[in-house]
Amino acid sequence: MVNEAMMRDWVFEIVCAGAPDRMTDAVAWANRAAAAWTELPELAALDLYTPIDEGAHDPFVNDGAGPLFIAMLAFPSPEALAAALASPAFSLSLGGRARDLSWTGSAFERQFYPVAGETQSAPLAAPFSYVVRYHKPAADEAAFIKNYVDTHPPTLGTLPGIRAVMCYFPLPLRSDAIAPADYMIGNEVAFDGVEAFNAAMQSPVRQELRRHYREFPPFTGLNTHFPMNRTRLVG
Repeated sequence: MVNEAMMRDWVFEIVCAGAPDRMTDAVAWANRAAAAWTELPELAALDLYTPIDEGAHDPFVNDGAGPLFIAMLAFPSPEALAAALASPAFSLSLGGRARDLSWTGSAFERQFYPVAGETQSAPLAAPFSYVVRYHKPAADEAAFIKNYVDTHPPTLGTLPGIRAVMCYFPLPLRSDAIAPADYMIGNEVAFDGVEAFNAAMQSPVRQELRRHYREFPPFTGLNTHFPMNRTRLVG
């Protein structure tokens, strides 16, 4: 049962990865595609994430430069998301992708969690996001996800300066025009900027989160952490 104090929406994540010198071309493509995405019925929000090359520091993780961009299209219901993915306009918007870049498109239910002692979940408003993804496989995916949700979001919500906490739960929805990633679960935390993030990463809460990580049920999939700037284009 969903806690009514928590917000949720349904999102489609488009990730473009490649050599850093392709950033300009990749973001130019995203901006062109965004013109079509803004016309999708019931689109509630559209965010564009770009990597932060330096300055952000997590004492336990350094996964290097993130993807060239992440585009996140949000909808108010799974039905609205499914309709958008099935539309000819969306398929056409994905045309012209550079073949020397890597592309994935993945659907999620996105759950927002309370932060800083509040009882209501916090919306995504701050411009700095730490984007985390856990890829398959795990010995027991259901056990991994339950452990993660039971331990991580409540603790993340106590990080100093935290503005938002979200988990991303993969859905079977897909577009025929772009293949999904092999995600098991995703996470995102938001801060006002790099300095606030760095301060949070030096706190005892970050140490506690690392202890949680060591106690996760067994998994062997890729686990990535990328600091990114987020720009709200719609919503």
